[in-house]
Amino acid sequence: MDWAAIALSVRLSAWTTAALLIIGLPIAYWLTFSPRRWKFLVEAVVALPLVLPPTVLGFYLLLALSPQSPIGQLYGRLTGSTLPFTFQGLLIASVLYSLPFAVQPFAAAFAAVDRKLIEASWSLGVSRWATFLRVIAPLARPGLLTGMILSFAHTLGEFGVVLMVGGNLPGVTRTASIAIYDEVQALNHEAAAQTSLFLLVVSFVVLAVTYALQRDRSVRWPLHL
Repeated sequence: MDWAAIALSVRLSAWTTAALLIIGLPIAYWLTFSPRRWKFLVEAVVALPLVLPPTVLGFYLLLALSPQSPIGQLYGRLTGSTLPFTFQGLLIASVLYSLPFAVQPFAAAFAAVDRKLIEASWSLGVSRWATFLRVIAPLARPGLLTGMILSFAHTLGEFGVVLMVGGNLPGVTRTASIAIYDEVQALNHEAAAQTSLFLLVVSFVVLAVTYALQRDRSVRWPLHL
């Protein structure tokens, strides 16, 4: 079993989940509560990685992050390095690729909060930020946890986008899924099976926890009304 690749995947998944928590919450909040009629366009952009082939997304990200692009040039001036085939570039690609797995559960959890409770908080003079912290976030906690868990698991098993943007550099961008592919190509099926079994167990645990959270929310939710 390639523990170095697994450790890199876990590290990438953890950073991606943290980034998506920071980026995804404002997007989900805006999608849930904004009255803009054109917000369906933003929803479509957020959900695009669900239907777009990973290689296609990876190709466009590779172009967008290349040293010749505005983003790549700005990053190069600030850091003196490039984004493609680095952990930083891999993190950006993973955040974009896993965005719907965080935003959609977050938005669904926000939408499930009783709007009367939110309006009551506002009518008492509580700010929107304080209302979010004291009312919305606690009631939406199962959905927020679901989004974080799904984001972590989805990043853990990435292949196409990772290979396109990060390549296959041991200790830098070689994740567990790429390690499995390499072992299969080398006809080392035993090593591939061990790493695959690890990802299988993690995926099962993630799904079990996710469904448990959803079940708890459906049972306990009426108590908050």
